[in-house]
Amino acid sequence: MAAVPEGTSEAACVAVLGVIPMPPLQRQLGAVDGRGGIEAHVAGYGTNIVSRPPAFLVSESETAEARQERRQVTGRSSGESFADLLRAMVPGAACELVQTVEAGPAGEPSRDLAGYDAVFLAGSPLHVYEESPAVRRQLSFMQAVFASATPCFGSCAGLQIAVAAAGGRVRQNKRGHEVGIGRRILRTAAGQDHPLLSERPDVFDALSLHSDEVEALPPGSTLLATNRVTTVQAAEIRHDGGVFWGVQYHPELPLEEIADALRRQGEEIVDQKLARSEADVEGYAAAIEDLGRDPGRHDLAWRLGLDEQVTDARSRRSEISMFVRHLVEPTRSQRGRA
Repeated sequence: MAAVPEGTSEAACVAVLGVIPMPPLQRQLGAVDGRGGIEAHVAGYGTNIVSRPPAFLVSESETAEARQERRQVTGRSSGESFADLLRAMVPGAACELVQTVEAGPAGEPSRDLAGYDAVFLAGSPLHVYEESPAVRRQLSFMQAVFASATPCFGSCAGLQIAVAAAGGRVRQNKRGHEVGIGRRILRTAAGQDHPLLSERPDVFDALSLHSDEVEALPPGSTLLATNRVTTVQAAEIRHDGGVFWGVQYHPELPLEEIADALRRQGEEIVDQKLARSEADVEGYAAAIEDLGRDPGRHDLAWRLGLDEQVTDARSRRSEISMFVRHLVEPTRSQRGRA
């Protein structure tokens, strides 16, 4: 295929490729189809844009026991889910998994952190305010990520790890658990101007599953989104030469995996008085799972009170797309890799 330079006109692209060019973000990340998969609109076109595929590092903060428990239900650990999504969103990307809560080789990346184009922190049941070797290793890793100046994105526990590593505080959420759907998340004034949330409306819902919250952001942070259950729903942290963008919710997860998590935590959800029985939890989880399998089920979306911000895969994952477009790609260019 002939190479087409960035900025080539639509007419020229049609002449060379026989297709109408996609916007830059679509060329780089592909388009998510209505079934939650990835539709490659211009196969091979992306190879003319970057000099080498991006190298991503996905940090798993789940213990070995937690990873195995999750695999038994969903077939994948949290980090494996994240890595699979990144490979689909950024075709050709090299995704390396590292178990940073573990001592020894499994907890060590294969190269210097500055050698990666981005680091992603997956969610986990880790409580960063608890003193343990696993927590200390995770915080030490995140401090090294900041020092490397490699862009970093984290969801749920990933946000909390970055906060604690930079000097902020995390605690158990005093308003209770936020499970299933995080409702009425509001972009702050800073969030309205920030690229991370540039494809979100002022108020939106998102998949959520957490019992801890950020109590205090560290110096050098910007609050980007909030709601009445969890004060810090999205934030930027600048620390020790590095930049982290993170969210408390889960843009990386499909609805089916949220449904699996609800079933695993059924007893806890009842204890929190969010449901009257585990049978109620099962009914709610089943509806979410069915909607994930068929996003066109408007009856289920209506019953659950959800719109395209949750049901449409492209919208649901927009924070990850924006992170790659607005932070990872410029950094790759600065480092001479794109």
